[in-house]
Amino acid sequence: MSPHTLRNYRLDLVQFLDFWEEQHPHLPLEAATYRQLRPFLARLMQGRRKSTVARKLSTLRTFFKYLQRQGAVESNPARLAPTPKTENLLPQFLSVDEAFHLLGQTHGGDNFLARRDRAILEIFYAGGLRLSELAGLKAEDVNLKDGVVKVWGKGSKERLAFLGQPARQAIEAYLPFRIALLRRTRTSEAALFLNYRGGRLSSRGIARVVGAWARKTSLPGGLTPHALRHSFATHMLEGGADLRTVQELLGHASISSTQKYLHVNVDYLLEEYDRTHPRK
Repeated sequence: MSPHTLRNYRLDLVQFLDFWEEQHPHLPLEAATYRQLRPFLARLMQGRRKSTVARKLSTLRTFFKYLQRQGAVESNPARLAPTPKTENLLPQFLSVDEAFHLLGQTHGGDNFLARRDRAILEIFYAGGLRLSELAGLKAEDVNLKDGVVKVWGKGSKERLAFLGQPARQAIEAYLPFRIALLRRTRTSEAALFLNYRGGRLSSRGIARVVGAWARKTSLPGGLTPHALRHSFATHMLEGGADLRTVQELLGHASISSTQKYLHVNVDYLLEEYDRTHPRK
């Protein structure tokens, strides 16, 4: 599991244990019942997305299941709690014109930050990477000659992402500035993307880069790295890419995760229908 996932699970458990200590300070966990958990579940529902509540509930179920295996409790009270039906939200994405506008505005700057930011945006859009995947890239993972980058996805699964000519040029322009920064700060960081101190640029730092450029170019508010990944998938499908191909490029274990991108473009569905149905 990724550090982000582990951190979330830990926070879920701490949140529950704090609640239990507050409500039942002298009662051991083995005495917990579903009725005693209901106030905690009700608190979870306040101001949170259903997907977040579902994850927290899953954490709780797994925690009590673990305690059962260890012989610490006899039953799993969280098992009786119904999982909230998650929203089927359509992903946010940019139009092709908006994507080109964003990437076009990053040209011109001839310094470390400008070169780095442009390379970040180009790789997101060219390769459809997750935020954690891009943050985890090492300089040695990039093969500019072949135009590919080695990516470690969910579950430590390795795949190759492809780089178009603009992305390759952006990385080539960034690398000399990266090397100069490492020499100046006397560091030996292996990460591809660095902060101004010569250390690895964090996931939060990368998200701030994307948000800052979105604001500079007057794009829709709240643009995230994941929106660029959605844009990559949507534009590939609009261009006629096969759904299975897009699944591989995104690193999805199941094609059901990829199918949601079909919902964002009715024109694409109509074109595919007209092209393939024998009685169109």
